[in-house]
Order: sequence, then C-alpha cells, then structure tokens
Amino acid sequence: MTMVRGRSGDPGPAAHLSPAPEPAAGVPGGGEPTAAAPAPTVPPATAPDTAPPATAAQASRKPAGAAVKASRVLLVEDEPGLLRALFINLRARRYDVVTASTGREALATAASRPPDAVILDLGLPDIDGTEVIVELRRWSRAPIIVLSGRASPGDKIGALDVGADDYVTKPFSMAELLARLRAVLRRDDPGPAGVTEAVVGHCVIDLVTHTVTRRPGPGPGTGPGAGPGTTEAGPGTEAGPGTVTGTGTEAGTQAGAGDVVRLTPTEWRILENLLHHPGQLVGSRQLLTDIWGPGYEPHTNYLRFHMARLRRKLEDDPARPRHLLTEPGMGYRYRP
Repeated sequence: MTMVRGRSGDPGPAAHLSPAPEPAAGVPGGGEPTAAAPAPTVPPATAPDTAPPATAAQASRKPAGAAVKASRVLLVEDEPGLLRALFINLRARRYDVVTASTGREALATAASRPPDAVILDLGLPDIDGTEVIVELRRWSRAPIIVLSGRASPGDKIGALDVGADDYVTKPFSMAELLARLRAVLRRDDPGPAGVTEAVVGHCVIDLVTHTVTRRPGPGPGTGPGAGPGTTEAGPGTEAGPGTVTGTGTEAGTQAGAGDVVRLTPTEWRILENLLHHPGQLVGSRQLLTDIWGPGYEPHTNYLRFHMARLRRKLEDDPARPRHLLTEPGMGYRYRP
C-alpha cells in the first residue's frame, strides 16, 4: 500500500492510497497537474432569476444510445503530492479531471468548466473550504465530497450543513473515496430512465432541449377561474430582487397551438426540480436552497410568485391547477 505524506502541519495524517494504475495519456510526466485558467468572475449569487451555469451532467444528457461523456471532477487540494495522486487515480478511471489549489481558483474553475462533482479540501491557503461550498451552492448542484484532515464532529456537521454531500477524513482509502464518488454521481444523474419529457396541461416540456411547446387545446389562463387576481403572489417584492417579469408569452398570456412558451431561468430550475420527482412532495426549504442557495429558506414568497407564473403559463386553469400543486405549509408537487 502506497503512503502519501501531507504537507507539514497538515491537521490530518497521511492518506493511505492503493497502488495507482498507470497514468492515462496526458497526465503530467513529472510535474504537477495544470489547473484550469481562472475565469474573471463568479456567477452572481443574489439575483433569484439569474440562471446558474449548467452542470456538465446537464449539458451532456443525451437520448438513449448516445455516447456517454466522461464525468468531470474538480479536485481542490493545495498539497501537491496528494493532488497528483488523486489526479492520476481519477484519470486512470476515465474521469475528466480539472484541478485547483486555492479556493478562489476553485470557484473560477467551476464557473468556467462546470463540474459533475467536486472533491474539496477544507484547509486551503486563501479561503476556508466551507466558504467555497457556500459559494458553489449559490448556483451549482454538483455533489461535493469533502476530503480533509479535520475529523471533529463539528467540522463534519458544519461542512454538511452548508451543502457538502459527503465527508471523508484523512487517512483514507482510495477505493472508498472512489466508491463514494460513484455513489454521489449516481444520485445526481437521472440515468436513462430519468424524466426527459413531461406534460402539464396542453404544454409539452422537453427537459433535454429546454423547450416548452403548446399542443392544440385550451390555452393557459382560459379556465373558469383564470381571470385577473388569480395569482398566488402579492405585489412588490414577492418575486425577489432581479426578477424578470417580461411581456407576451413570457408573462403568461394566451398562446396558440404549436407556440413555444418561454420560461425564465428560475422558472426552469423550479420546474425541473419538480418534474424529476413526479408525484413526490418537494419541500419549500429544499427548493429554496436548491434554486437560490443557503440562507433563502425564509423567502417562501419567492416560490409563491414563481409557481403562480408557471401555472399561468402552463396550466389550462391556473386557479385550479391539475399538475403543479401546492401542499400548504410543506411544499410543492408535480402530478403527472
């Protein structure tokens, strides 16, 4: 069994790694892995209707039979020896690996090359790893595995509470880390049986191409209770800062058969979340955290506003929705 020593003063002992397979083509011969060039900015965190970058998993979802793209893993570790060992093991298993040695570099790399999963050290030289998790969770749903020498329950709970999906302490088994990585990627990937198309009223929603097309039949807002005043949201700040209201079909007015219905980025994210859990209750807190990030849990008015807009655009009778349902005091449900 190969021993890899951490940097001097590392809070955790050395990582125990199984012998690594031969490096795949393109692995640096003797130097360190080359990190992706930082992007100049990180996606804004405060605008509720700003679309975060699509993850590599979302960008690569294809119909059954299409070629499967390698999962992209972002490695964030400032100890060169451990970074190289992880890089070699992941590349040998056909992962697309990008690296960063600081927290700010990790955020810039994630923005420019969205990962499918992140393996993150907490003890970074510029900002703490928990701050990286918080920033990523403002716009990314990629699973995050913390790999750290910090072994106290408080450190583990803190990282998990701000958005980490798993926590592995050093020393660690490479086989176990890889198994945990496969597990979080399975949870994040809908797989070939995942939802790719759904119907709400007379609207067909294609989650692969991100389009909504209206079929022949009653348009939205034409039901008996669809007159003015049927929205859930109140005036003013119900939409949250930065919300786009739009006009025409964007604002939910009637459209003819075959027309494309435009949804805002936030509406798409809410709708996708519900459609990927057909028939299941999705809690308000979970939706708020998934869409806007940690700290937005009290702002249930955001959800009321956007759900009302979705119903006006998609449901035949927004006042009596059949598919996008509210469970009072709990959350929302998509009923096929």
